[in-house]
Amino acid sequence: MTATAVFPARALLLDMDGTLVNSDAVVERIWRRWADLHGLDGDEVMKVVHGRQGHASMALLLPDRSLEQNLADNARMLAAETSDMDGVVPVPGAPEFLASLRGLPHALVTSADVGLSTARMAAAGLALPDVRVTAESVGASKPDPEGFLKAAAELGVAPADCLVFEDSGAGIAAGRAAGMRVIGVGPRAAYHRPDAVVRDLTGVRVENAGDGAGLRVHLA
Repeated sequence: MTATAVFPARALLLDMDGTLVNSDAVVERIWRRWADLHGLDGDEVMKVVHGRQGHASMALLLPDRSLEQNLADNARMLAAETSDMDGVVPVPGAPEFLASLRGLPHALVTSADVGLSTARMAAAGLALPDVRVTAESVGASKPDPEGFLKAAAELGVAPADCLVFEDSGAGIAAGRAAGMRVIGVGPRAAYHRPDAVVRDLTGVRVENAGDGAGLRVHLA
């Protein structure tokens, strides 16, 4: 974006992978290896997996396989991803962006589990928000809105007053389904028509409006 846009909000809900943390190198390695094992086209697999829990991606890619098989495979994939932090780095501007949110209502809403989200945030040198909704917290993966709705409820903020930061089609769809406005982060996001898109987090500034007026999020 070349012009400046301002979005009012009372809370910010943040995806992790692709939004705060660039973990693409690991995701590509793990999922392309999985695609090879199952005789699937790696490029087609990569179009599906971003933003979703692993077992949800597997259900789309191998529709005839049982849930039990997908869950077992997902557990193996999570272990492999959690042990592989090579190439995991912060999205540009993420450290400063998170630092600016200290004391302001915000939450992490990720399809990763506790172990993976903790490991990736640490590898990227990013502090974990106090409020976190992970894979263990929900019964349905993005694009289901459950995770974002749970985070809003925990923060005590109405969904319509939340602003979501997301990079994937599944995540953007989940935010919309929750009745929230969505800021897309990075090139993947632009294809899914969020309310606004930023290249990374370097152009995002959050201002406390004061007097109970909430937050103002400036995008440049």
